[in-house]
Amino acid sequence: MSAGMTVVVVDDHPVVVAGVRAWCALAEPPIQVVAAGPTVATAWVGPGAEADVVVLDLQLDMTGPAYGELKRLVDAGRTVVVSTMRDDQETALTCLDIGAFTYLTKAEGESHLVAAIHAAARHEPYTPPALAGALGTDTNPNRPKLSEQEVNVLREWFHCESKKSVADALNITVNTVNTYLTRVRAKYASAGRAAPTKAALVARALQDGLVTIDEL
Repeated sequence: MSAGMTVVVVDDHPVVVAGVRAWCALAEPPIQVVAAGPTVATAWVGPGAEADVVVLDLQLDMTGPAYGELKRLVDAGRTVVVSTMRDDQETALTCLDIGAFTYLTKAEGESHLVAAIHAAARHEPYTPPALAGALGTDTNPNRPKLSEQEVNVLREWFHCESKKSVADALNITVNTVNTYLTRVRAKYASAGRAAPTKAALVARALQDGLVTIDEL
């Protein structure tokens, strides 16, 4: 078992939890479900507090989406994969704006959920079909104005394992790469769309049409 593949499942449907447990056990590499329960408390106490990935049902027997619970998890630095029956664009983009790692509908099933958990544990971007559709039709007016070089650095960084590789490819220094990325993050934060992680920046770039899924 890879130590980095642990997950806590927050879902109030026992059949769903049982299914996710079975999918994770059969995954390659395997994923250990260290805790599961019907409330977000499961992710805050006991083994769930240490899990690398939180799979969060957005409804949780509430009258509306659990955006507040999602924000608290994200603000605490947790990596959250939202899994929900809701398949509308507004909900998907709201979850991304709050800081969810990715967004899946439960109809997308085993292969996409397992792939999303693997990607989240490795801090690698993952865009399932439903989210791709939402991103493709996003018309969010709060798009920061990035310079051509800022966009070039972003695109190169999405394809590279390190900032040194970006610097070598663009014939600039690592310090310059860091400066551009800091500026981009600051611009997104000023627009009310913070992107503190690489995965979040990928999501922002997809939302704003700076890159396409085929380019990642």
